[in-house]
Amino acid sequence: MKISTNDIRVGNVLEHNSKLWIVTKTTHVQPGTGGAFMQVERKEIRGGSKLNERFRAAETVEKVFLDEIQFQFLYREGDDLHFMNQETFEQIQLPVELVGDGIVFLSDGMLAKVCLYEHEPISVSLPQTVVLEIVEAEPVVKGQTATSSYKPAILENGVKVMVPQHVEAGTKVVVDTSTAEYIERAK
Repeated sequence: MKISTNDIRVGNVLEHNSKLWIVTKTTHVQPGTGGAFMQVERKEIRGGSKLNERFRAAETVEKVFLDEIQFQFLYREGDDLHFMNQETFEQIQLPVELVGDGIVFLSDGMLAKVCLYEHEPISVSLPQTVVLEIVEAEPVVKGQTATSSYKPAILENGVKVMVPQHVEAGTKVVVDTSTAEYIERAK
């Protein structure tokens, strides 16, 4: 579907120069002389390269619509991940690269969204947060629990995170899967 460059928004998927791009930032610029343009920062879905490009206001671009389907992660076999469609129970095999850095948070039975373009999987989105247990953390130092200082801790999946001083080993915490940062204690 063709859209005006003025209608480009963050999160849109565009097809440009025979590649799929996800828009990460947009800025409408109205210079003192000359015509207005849209400054678009985007990231290639398949390759990961980034590009910053200007589009004149009169131009159009091809907006792509993706199908997002809920899949359950079953198991990992070498560099392949096996998922099952929650509606049809069909199983698919995807390369690890589609998950990206979030692979360390992928666990058996986890639900993930698989984005499909023309029936071909192009990316896997994990839940925004996960609950994990801290297996190793420095002991609490008396008097430091009231300050906003952080200490390193290791999660059950081996990922290191910075946590507040009062958090100890054995505590379950909520972690952001995109940034690998501590959010809060799990309830």
